[in-house]
Amino acid sequence: MALNLVLLGPPGAGKGTQAERLAARLNVPRISTGDLLREAVAQGTPLGGLVRAVMARGELVSDDLMIEVVRDRLGRPDAAAGFVLDGFPRTVAQAEALAGLVAGRGPLTVVEIRVPEQELVRRLGARMVCRGCGVTATPESAASGRCGRCGGELVQRADDDAGVVRERLQVFTRDTQPLVEYYRSRSMHQAVDGSGTPDQVFADLAAVAGAGR
Repeated sequence: MALNLVLLGPPGAGKGTQAERLAARLNVPRISTGDLLREAVAQGTPLGGLVRAVMARGELVSDDLMIEVVRDRLGRPDAAAGFVLDGFPRTVAQAEALAGLVAGRGPLTVVEIRVPEQELVRRLGARMVCRGCGVTATPESAASGRCGRCGGELVQRADDDAGVVRERLQVFTRDTQPLVEYYRSRSMHQAVDGSGTPDQVFADLAAVAGAGR
């Protein structure tokens, strides 16, 4: 049976890192909406052209367009055995569409990574990214001050300022709470404590996802 997993969590919760680890453990693709949008634009497909036009206008990608991007990705052969979704759904409309996309593909497991706000502010304030390639620095490369991928200079993201972070977290909570309630009302929602070490969080996520240890 396919292992279909959605990860929810605020900025700084470690969703991206954990999604990659879970996908590797489950031997299914990690599907990131940010990566999907960039890929769609780069491929120059008709769908990618629509995405490019929206992004060029500085607008947010609509639910309908985002759903089509995800529909296209889930239709590829490597997703037949399941997937780990990171960044989708973000709205109840997207969640309802996802339910239709996975119908007949096995159950959908939704896991929320919960981290106290104070810890999120601390993490994001310490987060460094490469000025050159934009990748988030690992603890090892952050200590050296240079990007582990390209050797570029590491800097703090402008939106990781403490005041900006708190505002982003408030917006996330406001926008995501209806989504959490949607899944909770359908007994599809589980939560893990994301304040531990990455290995501890991964062990808890793997157990919830049925991926073993």
